[in-house]
Amino acid sequence: MENCAVNDPSMAATKAARVWPELNQFPGQTHDVIRFGDLDPQGHVNNTVFATFFETGRVAFLREPGNGLSPPGTTSVLARLDINFLKELHWPGEVEIGTGIAEIGRSSFTFLQAIFHEGVCAATARATMVMIDAQTRRSRPLPQVALARLEEMKLRDPEKEPSGNLR
Repeated sequence: MENCAVNDPSMAATKAARVWPELNQFPGQTHDVIRFGDLDPQGHVNNTVFATFFETGRVAFLREPGNGLSPPGTTSVLARLDINFLKELHWPGEVEIGTGIAEIGRSSFTFLQAIFHEGVCAATARATMVMIDAQTRRSRPLPQVALARLEEMKLRDPEKEPSGNLR
């Protein structure tokens, strides 16, 4: 184990520099409250609550009136959610949730999200949604109006796209 030093300079060259997200990079922004009931026995916010905070950000965007993402006879379902936990959260407090679009497919789109507490990023996530036909439950192509709205919601400043293991 002697050759596995953490401060080994040769190891530093192989690590990619992380770019931490900033709230202003996200076109969609909302907030939520950290509740006492969100805590686990260790006294910090339980990991499952992070998924709920991210859902708050997605729903605020998906339910926005007139955004074209819910044409009659369709719905969107969550197909994948990847969360990177970066910092602990504690009660009491509030979090800010940044939401933007990272990728747009034929029938799916991927959100890039981050949770901030007092200006510091506590977690990042990628969430893939698929538009489906409400009756057949099969994927269907995104309509033009939805594609246009998704393009408007792409993450700002792509050369500074957060890397916190989001790819």
